[in-house]
Amino acid sequence: MSEKRVLIIGATGMVGGCALNICLEDPDVSRVTIVGRRGTGIEHNRLHEIPHDNFMDYSGIASSLGSHDVALYCLGAYTGAVPDDEFRRITVDYTLAFATALYQESPRTAFCFLSGQGADQTGQSRMAFARYKGAAEKGLLEIGFSRVHIFRPGYIYPVTPRAEPNLVYRITRMLYPVLRRVYPNIGVSSEDLARAMVHIGLHGYEGHESPILENREIRLCTK
Repeated sequence: MSEKRVLIIGATGMVGGCALNICLEDPDVSRVTIVGRRGTGIEHNRLHEIPHDNFMDYSGIASSLGSHDVALYCLGAYTGAVPDDEFRRITVDYTLAFATALYQESPRTAFCFLSGQGADQTGQSRMAFARYKGAAEKGLLEIGFSRVHIFRPGYIYPVTPRAEPNLVYRITRMLYPVLRRVYPNIGVSSEDLARAMVHIGLHGYEGHESPILENREIRLCTK
């Protein structure tokens, strides 16, 4: 197959960082462009980093967004880590601002969005996380990309050490290796999730017509 150009938003985060490493190791990927506030600290001849700190306005770097085959959108915030209005802005407004800017420059890009289990596109859920992720999903599907893949993982198990955001995450991380044997679809590792996003972005998901991939489909893709 022809070599592909991949664009990553959120490449310094848990899932985005895994996706970046996977892309740099993939011979089918000719170039990886990342856009973000912080640099990765990685030097690689196929990596191009664009410093950018305004996630509502991409006009200054619009020309750099063109001609990408795949976009992996991994930017997000933990529930409860920021005030509700900021959480909505990060989850919905940032996502749609980037997607709209990208579509204007590269409408044939396959857009892969990191959503979450329980996302509700109807907006009726009592959970802010579900409503906001659902609003972002709905907006993405209305933009017009030829391919949109929405990933709805359950708990994301970090494969590298990190400071957990709260007690619930610390407890879940400790219990996950046991829980997944009983409830295999309770979650997925950050590396497997990233690998699924990269693979489906590059190759699609044959036989899966829905743009939405729940935790089970994500896990099956990595086997």
